[in-house]
Amino acid sequence: MQKVMIVGGGVGGTTVLKLLSESEVFSMVCMADTNGLAEGMLVAKERRIPTVTSWSEGMNEDLDIIVDTTGDPSVYKEIKREMGEKTILIPGSVALIMSKLFEEKNRLINKLENASAKMDLILNTTSEGMVVIDHDGLVVMFNDSAERAANAKRKDVIGRHITDLVPSTGLLRVMETNRKEVNQRIILDNGLELIATRIPLVNAEKQVIGAFSMFRNKTEAVQLAEQITDLKEIQTMLQAIIQSSDEAISVVDEKGRGLLINPAYTRITGLTKTQVIGKPASIDIYEGESMHMKVLQTKKPVRGVNMRVGPKHKEVIVNVAPIIVDGHLKGSVGVIHDVSEIQNLTHELNRARQIIRTLQAKYSFDDIIGASEEMKLPVEQAKLSARTPATVLLRGESGTGKELFAHAIHNASDRKFNKFVRVNCAAISESLLESELFGYEEGAFTGAIRGGKVGFFEEANQGSIFLDEIGELPANIQAKLLRVLQEREIIRVGGTKPIAINVRVIAATNINLEKAIRNGTFREDLYFRLNRMPIFIAPLRKRKEDLRELAEHLIHKINQEYGRSIEGITDAAIEKMQNYDWPGNVRELENILGRAIIFMKLNETTIDIQHIPDFIETISFKHDKEATTKPPSYVSGKKLSEIIDQYEAEIIEQAVHTFNGNKTLTAKALGISVRNLYYKMEKLEL
Repeated sequence: MQKVMIVGGGVGGTTVLKLLSESEVFSMVCMADTNGLAEGMLVAKERRIPTVTSWSEGMNEDLDIIVDTTGDPSVYKEIKREMGEKTILIPGSVALIMSKLFEEKNRLINKLENASAKMDLILNTTSEGMVVIDHDGLVVMFNDSAERAANAKRKDVIGRHITDLVPSTGLLRVMETNRKEVNQRIILDNGLELIATRIPLVNAEKQVIGAFSMFRNKTEAVQLAEQITDLKEIQTMLQAIIQSSDEAISVVDEKGRGLLINPAYTRITGLTKTQVIGKPASIDIYEGESMHMKVLQTKKPVRGVNMRVGPKHKEVIVNVAPIIVDGHLKGSVGVIHDVSEIQNLTHELNRARQIIRTLQAKYSFDDIIGASEEMKLPVEQAKLSARTPATVLLRGESGTGKELFAHAIHNASDRKFNKFVRVNCAAISESLLESELFGYEEGAFTGAIRGGKVGFFEEANQGSIFLDEIGELPANIQAKLLRVLQEREIIRVGGTKPIAINVRVIAATNINLEKAIRNGTFREDLYFRLNRMPIFIAPLRKRKEDLRELAEHLIHKINQEYGRSIEGITDAAIEKMQNYDWPGNVRELENILGRAIIFMKLNETTIDIQHIPDFIETISFKHDKEATTKPPSYVSGKKLSEIIDQYEAEIIEQAVHTFNGNKTLTAKALGISVRNLYYKMEKLEL
């Protein structure tokens, strides 16, 4: 072992000290420096190496090497003069070169160790077993998966001949032939069956220096092959579905680059695969923003967006949804609908609806929304009337749902499997109304169809007919309708022979029929025929507790019509709507909600207070009058019945106000039925 003294405790001396003290070849005798607090002196003391403040104190004949790191030529000369003949003096420049070489060596060693560690990590984390042998057939690498497969420890295998581990190994043959063998069957001594691939290892001079084997348990390999086969089948099936779909489909990756389109996409947009695949998602946009990019940014789907795409500027409706796998966004898929095709389908649907609109009732009592007392009573009355053939008269303001009740009554009756014909008496001109209701014979008037025509009553035979706006019927039609109700028969225009019919009549009006009778515009005898089963439907302002349930039902309906996905409405929005009297009733409520949804942004899912328009101050249709107990005095020119009606109206209005609008308590306090109370309020226009 070479004995060394270092002169100079600066940076150079410290570096040389650290390098030589870690070597097994050199023995550090002492460190010399005039400054006892120099860095090299402190490091030497930590490592228990003797230190001196004068290099001469450390001189002795046993020294083999002296390293001068002071850089002072005079010191170098003095040391050279005083050292022994066998001692080697190394100047600081040479020491610096030595230190650099040692540092480079350590750096390369560390780099090699890191690379080896990374390689070991990769090899040991793979599920494939791996074995490497050298040119002599000795095992030089054996990973963790190989340990599990062979049931042997790496330390017991490394350095042994491969035939000791696998007597029937083919690795030696691979080295001899220098040929790769793929998916070969191996049976170990423990009976385990493996599938292996063997590859010869060749150096830069194309000399075989060993062999490498990668293997897997046969059962696992078979399962993997089956999974791959299943995935290929699923992929083939999905491609067939996408390619054969009439809906235009486009798929992009997480960066918005085109991945897939189908023939329908090319047909609608006019863009081919080469123009789309690998290109930005906005490549097909002519008018509007890319919904693919919007979905990739928000990770939320969008529906029903109108756009123009492709060189043909095709007007389309786009639905796009994100593709999320294990919580990670992988891209998005879009479905494009040709607006012209939708318009054609809509036109056909409307034609179909026109054909069947008078032949069936669409609603039932389940579609009547409301849990308030004001709604429960008419619903119970309607259910009761449905079980009888009696004529029903639906009364209430416009938009309260009279037609909905008519549908429900028909569908709950024993006539539900027969026709339900709807007639709006106010929508048909007076000159045509009679022929439309009762039909006409051939030649009855100029322009009559050859063979005549069946009227609405004949068409509804064995079923139900809904006569909306019955109060608008002219006097001559009222007389004929009275005969139909009395005699159960009709006579066509231009005909003489009566035709027997069996029709359930459901009439509706929003006018005060009693007042119309007094004015002479409505027949009293027809009124009594129609008013056999009157049902009063309360306006929305009198059942505001039903607002939330009605709003949620209408939002669901509007979602289906507009292709939106609004989830609900906030309490603040409901409270704002409750401060309005709703003169248009449920029809106006649907209009307001539909308008709010139209103007909502695509990323908004709940109707809030800002979406509801600022209504005017609540308008009370019937302003509350001062409560009074003083009966009205006689007024010249007024009939007694009018004076009594006025007094009765004041009493009822005061009672309703006393019980905060609760009709049940009001009727009980006045000693009349709730039905009679509604009748009087309708009659007196309260």
